[in-house]
Amino acid sequence: MKVAICAQGTHLDAPMDLRFGRCPYFVVADPQTGEWEHVPNPGPGAAGGAGIQAAQLMIKLKVDAVITGRLGPNAMEVLKKAGIKVYEGTVGTVRQNLEAYRQNRLPLLTQPNAPGGHKP
Repeated sequence: MKVAICAQGTHLDAPMDLRFGRCPYFVVADPQTGEWEHVPNPGPGAAGGAGIQAAQLMIKLKVDAVITGRLGPNAMEVLKKAGIKVYEGTVGTVRQNLEAYRQNRLPLLTQPNAPGGHKP
C-alpha cells in the first residue's frame, strides 16, 4: 500500500502542506513497512491545471490514497476515476498525518472541499 501526503519538505517531519496541486512535495509512504520517499510535485509553478497534474502523478506513482488539506473538483474527479481514496489531513507534520491515517482518524473525502482554478 502507498499513501501520498502533501508536504512542505522532503521528509517525514516536514510540515504537511494543505494544498494538493501546489504543494512542493509529496511524501509517499507505506504505512505497514514505514518505508518512504519524497517526490517533487510538478504543479506549484504551473499557470493552470496544477491539481490535474498532481493527480496524474499519483496515478503514475500507483498510490492507493492521498492525504491533503484541500482538493478541487478536477483533481478529485481524476483521483476518483483512478480508484485513489482521498483523506483530509490536518495541520501538523507528515509523520503525524501518516499516524492518524494508520489509526483511521482522518476523514475520507468523497467530494472536493475547495474550488478549482486557483492560481499560485
